[in-house]
Amino acid sequence: MKVMKALPEIRLEAARAALDARPLEKRVGLIALATDHTSEVDFRRMVANERIGVYVARIPYANPTTPENLRKMQPSLSAGAALILPDEALDAICYSCTSASVVIGDAEIEQAIRAAKPGVPVVTPPMAGMRGLSAFGVKRISILTPYTVETSRPMAAYFAAHGFDIQSFTCLGFEDDREMARIKPASLIEMARKVTHPQADALFVSCTALRAALAVPGMEEAIGRPVVTSNQASAWNCLRLCGDGTPRPEFGRLWTKPLAA
Repeated sequence: MKVMKALPEIRLEAARAALDARPLEKRVGLIALATDHTSEVDFRRMVANERIGVYVARIPYANPTTPENLRKMQPSLSAGAALILPDEALDAICYSCTSASVVIGDAEIEQAIRAAKPGVPVVTPPMAGMRGLSAFGVKRISILTPYTVETSRPMAAYFAAHGFDIQSFTCLGFEDDREMARIKPASLIEMARKVTHPQADALFVSCTALRAALAVPGMEEAIGRPVVTSNQASAWNCLRLCGDGTPRPEFGRLWTKPLAA
């Protein structure tokens, strides 16, 4: 039988350790779907750094990706936001689902998140996409989504309602966001070349599940025009809200642009 050594006396230090105002200077919240393979990885790569932290909550979601299933996430948004650093302020928070954002509506999402995090700047991927396209001053666009026709219709309506002239809209017919995450970035480059209309001034690639942010430089080279994607634009928008204006062209032309007031 082992003989346990006597434990040392534990001494309480009288002097209090100095505290920073925050562990990191800026805080970005991310509300991701339970099934999401991509958003958190992209935000860690593009947003997190020595002064900006990314803090993630996941909310319930069940495939297939239909407008009905997407709308079911709305009641979970307040609870998800409340789980991110409770009782502490955030500098930005992103609800990382493009298709659900256009189905639920930006205003409704802002209201639900601010019920838990009053005053926080809220970012949705279509909102960030619209701001990204506007940073280039373009109106004529092509859109590529991995969704079905049914799930793509609200996306077309969203961008048309915000004054964009949709020259072409192509969807890939996927119903499961986990399969969307498995689409090879290289195939998105070839798809961009195929679906971008000659009269379009830019391409918007929708869906936070897609690994499209990895393919932006290749897509821009393939079509010779700006490419804005859901995660790339959301990360850019959140960084700019944190006061980080560093140009990072490795993430596409958008990352050389400021966020308009």
